[in-house]
Order: sequence, then C-alpha cells, then structure tokens
Amino acid sequence: MNNVNPTALLRSLIVYAVCVPLAIIVGYLLTSLDYQSMGLIGFLAAIMIFPLLMKWHYPLLVLSWAMPVTLFFLPGHPTLFLAMAAISLTISVVERILDRNKPFLPTGGVAWPLLAFLLVIVITAKLTGGFGLRSMGSDVYGGKKYIFLIVGILSFFAITARPIPKRYANLYVGLYFAGGILNFVSDMYSYVPSPLHFIYQVIPPSIFGTGLDDDAVLGVSRMGGVATAAGCVFSWLLALYGFRDNMLTSKFWRPVLMGITFILMFLGGFRAIILGAFIMLALIFYLEKMHRTGMMMVMLLGGLLGAALLVPMAPHLPFTFQRALAFLPLNISPEARLNADASTEWRLEIWQALLPQVPKYLLLGKGYAFSAETFNESMGRDAMFQKTIDAAENPLALAGDFHSGPLSVVLSFGVWGVIVWLWYWVAGFFVVWRNYKYGDPALAHINRYFFAAFIAKCFGFLFIFGDVVGDVGGFAGLIGMSIALNHGIMRRPAQTTAPIRINQNPRSGQPRFPVRPAFQR
Repeated sequence: MNNVNPTALLRSLIVYAVCVPLAIIVGYLLTSLDYQSMGLIGFLAAIMIFPLLMKWHYPLLVLSWAMPVTLFFLPGHPTLFLAMAAISLTISVVERILDRNKPFLPTGGVAWPLLAFLLVIVITAKLTGGFGLRSMGSDVYGGKKYIFLIVGILSFFAITARPIPKRYANLYVGLYFAGGILNFVSDMYSYVPSPLHFIYQVIPPSIFGTGLDDDAVLGVSRMGGVATAAGCVFSWLLALYGFRDNMLTSKFWRPVLMGITFILMFLGGFRAIILGAFIMLALIFYLEKMHRTGMMMVMLLGGLLGAALLVPMAPHLPFTFQRALAFLPLNISPEARLNADASTEWRLEIWQALLPQVPKYLLLGKGYAFSAETFNESMGRDAMFQKTIDAAENPLALAGDFHSGPLSVVLSFGVWGVIVWLWYWVAGFFVVWRNYKYGDPALAHINRYFFAAFIAKCFGFLFIFGDVVGDVGGFAGLIGMSIALNHGIMRRPAQTTAPIRINQNPRSGQPRFPVRPAFQR
C-alpha cells in the first residue's frame, strides 16, 4: 500500500467519475433510440474522441476525402469528409494562432480564386433566396449544395495547412485513395444478411442496380460502388508506380492487379469511368515518354489485337460491359444500346433547353435555392415525370444537376463564376505543372499522376461529366495534395555557371594559360 502513486490513483478516480455516468447515460439513450438520442450520443462520442482528433485529424482528413461514410445522426446526414474538413481546418488555425512557427504552406496563387469564388457563392445565395436547408425545416431548399461548395473550398486550406513528410508520401497517397474503396459496400445490400443492414446507416446503399435490388445479378445490375472502388485502386497503382513500373516490372502482382481493377470498373456500366481510365493511361504513358520507346509499337499492336477480338465478342459480353463500351461503334445488344442512348438523349434535351437561359443568368446566376412548392410539384412525392414535360423543368435541372460542368458554373453563378473558375484552373495548373517539372525525383511518379489527373479532370469536366458542387473539392484535393507532398510550389532551379579556372605557375606565381595547338593559331 505504501507504493501507491497518488497521481495515478487520482487519474483513475477521475476516469471512473467521467466514464461511469457517461456509460449510464448512453445505455439509457439506447433503450429509446431516436434522432435526438442519436445526436446526443454522437456529441458525447465527439467529446471523447477529441484528443485523438487533435493528434490524427490531418491523416483522417486525407482518408475521408473520397470516403462514402455519412454521419446519419446529424440533420441532413452530412458526409464524414464535411465534418473532417471543418474540424481539421479549425484545429490547424488554432495551432497557427498559438504557434507562429507552424505557418500554412504557400499556395501558388490558388487561394485567391477560391476566396473570390467563395464571395461569388455568398452574394449569389444572398440575392437568390438564401441558404435554406430542408433538413432544418426551412421553407427554402437547396442549401446543402452551398454547404458542399463552401466546404470544398475550405478543404483546400485544410489540406495545405501542413507539409506531408516525404518519408510518408506513399502512405498519404494510399490514404487519399483508400477511403474510396469503401464504396463497394453500397452495392452489397442484397448480399448482406439482414441483421447487418445497420451498416447502411453509415454507408448508404447505391441508387443504381444492386443498391436495394433483391434480384441483383452480377454483370446485369449496375454496380457503381464496385466500379468506383476499383477505380481508386487503379489510380493508386498509377500514382505510386506509373505505367512503366506497373507493366514492365518483375513484380507480377502489379499488372495483375491493374488488369483486375480495370475489369471491375466495367461492372458499373459507366462510360465516363472507362473513358477516364483510358485518358489517364494515355497521359501517363506520354508523360513517361514511353511513346519514344519500342513500347509504343507494342501498345499499337496490342490495341489492334484487342479491337479485333472485341468486335466479335461485344454482343456476348455482360450487360454492364456493353453499356460501358457504348461510346464505341460496336455491335452491342439492343437493350444496352437503348439504355445508353436514353441516358445521352435526356442529357442533350436538358442542355438544349437550358442553353437559351444562359444570357438570362449571366450577371446573376440562378443559385440553388427553390421553394417548397417547387419541390413538391417537381421533385416530391406528388411529382409527375412524363416524357412531355419541358426538359428545363426536369427535377435534376431544377436542382442544379445539369450533368454538364460548364452549365453548372455559368447557370448557377453567372459570368462571375466562370471568371473565377477559369482563374482557379489556371492557378491550379501551374501548381501541379511546376511540381511535376521541378519536384523531387523521389516523388516523380506521384507528381506525374497529379499533373495527369488534373488535365484529365479538366477534360472530363468540359466534355464528359462535370458538376461544380462536387468538382470544386475534387480539384482542391489534387492541387492541395500536390502542395502538401512537395512542401509548397517547386520552381526552376537557379542556373549557376562554373568559375573559370586559371592554372598558376607554381614557380613564378603568374597565371599560366594553356597553349593552343598549332592548327588553332
């Protein structure tokens, strides 16, 4: 008894004094679980894990970037990424206030267009109906998109708040893609036993084929979550090893894993995912200068052989494979062709109907706010979706989901949004290009990937599928990770000229110049 440490004993008593009442409260709340009880439980859990957040908030922010986890106990069911971006930025700002030796990284001019875009968002929302949230009981809906935009902008400052140690570069790149792998869970609803369906409170089921379909069939039902998860693994391999070290390596598992993930991406039936994979492969192949080697001939011959095999096999491929290849002039099944063409047709109808409205919203964008009456008439339970409806009144168009990057900017925020968005692109391009061009050779594969991914994402935003609400954070992640991994913006190394060396005559101490050969005299 004489060896008892009073400090340790006091600490134990405090722990028991806090934990026992909390356990009793949580146990009582669990007996009558409702949204209010879940919110209180979440608040208590947040208090208990705050010390962990203080230490690990930054890696958790990177991990949550593409994670589909939702905080179901909060109003509006925000994603974990929204919460982590706000928490991580707040902690970083407080640390900066307390310790001036922890400055934010230089952003290469990207911060200014983002702040300008934030100003455009606030002014547009103020003049077009406000930031109403249906989950909060407001009569004005559409505020959730504003929150996603604002948090997407703030996430750039959160991820550039500190440098990533170069010895942990591969680890953080893995965390950046690892969160997205959980998307496959959203497609497993029909395969998961009913006692485990509580998982889908945290990861909502997919809205496509297998989401809530009890008759899901592999290769027929569209598995968008599996395709997204496979795309994350595919991107991770390209970021760490590039094209050469994935295909021309003694590590047999790398090309095998790339092939498997590439095939799994077809299970989603999304043409955009397959096009994006081809574009990324082509860009990295070019940036590695593989087109100057014999590998170029191998790729050409392999492409011709693959095309020769694909033409007769296309009608016999699974439905999702055929739909994903519908952008090619192949003889696929009428069902797959009709499904893909219908998707393209309604997008074109929306774009054709909305293009005449662009001049109307040039000076002041339409924003995202709409009334409860509009929601009930066009998007609510009593909505009537018919073929004769005006395409401009389509529920997706009314909600700002135009499936077109340029329209999502100009219609929502007018010409001012277009200006700051292009400014954002130009500033971001120079960041990823400089880090690719002048970065540390040890990060060559990673910098090459982020440069190629930025170009591919710009192309996809313009011509394939884009949405300013989701893509502002997507671009922020690419640019911010490039800055954090390189500890700022790399610049061209200074050119130094070697000093002229003059031989000295060891005897006289006078300069001794080299004698020119006779034929030069």
